[in-house]
Amino acid sequence: MRILVTGVKGQLGHDVVPELIGRNHEVIGTDLAPDGAGASAYVPLDITDRDAVQKVIREIRPDAVIHCAAYTDVDAAEAEENRAAAEAVNHWGTKYIAEAAKAADAKLLYLSTDYVFGGQGTAPWKPDETRFAPLNVYGQTKLAGEIAVKNALDRFFIVRTAWMFGANGRNFVKTMLRLGGTRDSVRVVNDQIGTPTYAKDLARLLSDMIETDQYGCYHATNAGGSISRCDFTKEIYRQAGVTAAVLPVLTAEYGLSKARRPLNSRLDQSKLGEAGFAPLPPWQDALERYLKETGL
Repeated sequence: MRILVTGVKGQLGHDVVPELIGRNHEVIGTDLAPDGAGASAYVPLDITDRDAVQKVIREIRPDAVIHCAAYTDVDAAEAEENRAAAEAVNHWGTKYIAEAAKAADAKLLYLSTDYVFGGQGTAPWKPDETRFAPLNVYGQTKLAGEIAVKNALDRFFIVRTAWMFGANGRNFVKTMLRLGGTRDSVRVVNDQIGTPTYAKDLARLLSDMIETDQYGCYHATNAGGSISRCDFTKEIYRQAGVTAAVLPVLTAEYGLSKARRPLNSRLDQSKLGEAGFAPLPPWQDALERYLKETGL
């Protein structure tokens, strides 16, 4: 297949491209940067420019689009001067990508987030859940992107994930390792519950998915059970040999985040197996591989 991947300079797009190429797909990568490496071809693209999106997708005529590009700075998006940028990328940019994919008769896979939910209760959120209640601007704009995809296309995948870490870009694992290397103790919230996701493992699943017509909404994180961010940090430090103490605090006590976070980020992944997709391996194993592969 000829597959267009947006956001190839980002954490997930960075791993999606080599996975697809390894399967002998023709991959065209896009991002804001003027040049890119790794894809079969690269086209600089500002997805907030509707005319540019239409032109690129019309000329490439992909069989499929994997839309990884996003505004992901959750706290920065809360600032008044950044809200428009988050809306432009996550909502309008996604709408333009979806409309152009429709015109090119291409299927679309859109990456979304647990942040579209409000985080109430303790039950895992199901992929076809409709009780959306995002607590922050990032979640609101990603939900708007989901709606745009559903309104534009019949052949789409929406994949919600959570707590992603990968080799490229910033993430929770890197932040905790940096803090643990410079402090005797680190305060970490223990009432936000979810499951980590290794970008490299998720890239494999997305590649599996785009090769099918099993359209719909899915949830995808690594297996291994849900944990608190505090306990995740303890396992990061155990595997990495970091000696800093991990001190549990409540989100309400933490006080450093500008954006509200959902307390319950558990995602029900049973639909993956029902559609014939292999689940991601346990997050404990993924973390071990990640630390070895990145040398962190």
